[in-house]
Amino acid sequence: LGFGGCMKDVKFTRGAVVNLASVSSSAVRVNLDGCLSTDSAVNCRGNDSILVYRGKEQSVYEHGLQPFTEYLYRVVATNEGGSVSSVWTRVRTRESVPQNVPTPSRVHSINGYSIEVTWDKPAGVIGVIEKYILKAYEADGPNAPITSAELADAGTLTGILTGLHPFTNYAVTLTACTLAGCTESLHALNISTPQEGKVISKVLTSTFHTQYTLYVNGIPIYSGNGTKYLVKDLAVFTPHQFVLTACTLAGCTNSSQVTLFTAQLPPSHVDAPVLTVLDSRTIYVQWKEPVEVNGILDRYIIYIANNGQNFTKWNVIYNSTEPFLDFTILQLSPGTEYLIKLAACTGGGCSVSETCRAITDESTPEGVPAPKAQSYSSDSFNISWTKPEYPNGIITNYGLYMDGVLLQNSSQLSCYAYGLAPWSLHSFRVQACTAKGCALGPLVEARTMEATPEGIVDVFTTVDGSKDVQLKWLAPNKPNGKLTYTVLITGLFYADQ
Repeated sequence: LGFGGCMKDVKFTRGAVVNLASVSSSAVRVNLDGCLSTDSAVNCRGNDSILVYRGKEQSVYEHGLQPFTEYLYRVVATNEGGSVSSVWTRVRTRESVPQNVPTPSRVHSINGYSIEVTWDKPAGVIGVIEKYILKAYEADGPNAPITSAELADAGTLTGILTGLHPFTNYAVTLTACTLAGCTESLHALNISTPQEGKVISKVLTSTFHTQYTLYVNGIPIYSGNGTKYLVKDLAVFTPHQFVLTACTLAGCTNSSQVTLFTAQLPPSHVDAPVLTVLDSRTIYVQWKEPVEVNGILDRYIIYIANNGQNFTKWNVIYNSTEPFLDFTILQLSPGTEYLIKLAACTGGGCSVSETCRAITDESTPEGVPAPKAQSYSSDSFNISWTKPEYPNGIITNYGLYMDGVLLQNSSQLSCYAYGLAPWSLHSFRVQACTAKGCALGPLVEARTMEATPEGIVDVFTTVDGSKDVQLKWLAPNKPNGKLTYTVLITGLFYADQ
């Protein structure tokens, strides 16, 4: 997404050559001294962000983005009265599988059983390389590798492959891995291991007893005639140097030194984050890096749940590979209790902290509903209402106003009003209050039911001729409803012949 504005506090690396005229001529209204004054003839570039969705939904799925790329998003809510924008939110897409992994650049034999492989860093990797894998295939053998070596230190560009056979042709490949997957180089680098004294070795083995000594970091940890040994209790994600000495009565010989890394594990312990409530909609979260990382710290994840969902649904509010140790959670609900926990992750997995609790500050309620007034008799109302759509705290009381006068002030959600005149018009409005203040809902009007009219209907007659009589009457003193009249006339009537 584009992001308009001005550049401020620009600094250049010592010794760098920058042609400012060339840079500014190809830019769009960029001022290297900061934003221009409002009375300047040249203004800063406005917002050139890309519109990704327009509609009434509250979620959207965007595709076609670049892998492992950081984007800025914000939402603009618009109605007939204008518009309001959210703050910019930063998000990064996931990594992609490595592309165009190069063939190893150099391979040379250490002896007939091991080789040293050198390679260049892949240029087509978008993301963080987690590990490299070296594989050796027999040139005329099956497609499965004879041996492989996994290198968890992504910063190294050299590795050693062991377990090979002397005087054999091998094809060596390089595999690069990110969290999204692994890719092996399309081509291999061929090498032939040198000959070793096989015949002499067989004669010596059959004639003399062979004694092996295994050294780890220069310390002997095994001595015997076995050909394998399980090394335990090593430190997590730590390089260790291995050397094997083989001795007969004729003398001893040492292997080449092999360096191996133990695997990563999740951090041993993650301290609970520190929560600071800034206002009714914002919580500031701070945390510390784990003391025992047990690998390379890959990312931090913040989970959040609220009492509106009974703390049963945890949502990821923050997931970043950046080494930041704080984050501000925005657009929360006022007067709401939140549970927050932090996860720290390495290549070996994630460890989650204990849960912390915070309650945002209360504010006045929002979305106070209109009351529902129903009349079942000519002199009374049953009035009821529901809770506000957004209480924004603990509702302390509800006030019901009838004709602008406070009729009831309590925690109830209903009221009975009586002693009213039949067919009388009344207005009602509900007020909801928290400790931070009150808010009124919309005004509604309703009438009581009708009743039988009260009083006398006075009738006046005027004779207009031999066949016409004009009648007039007055309404009763208390109509008690919407009146309709019926005129009854008895006697002789004239009929046309």
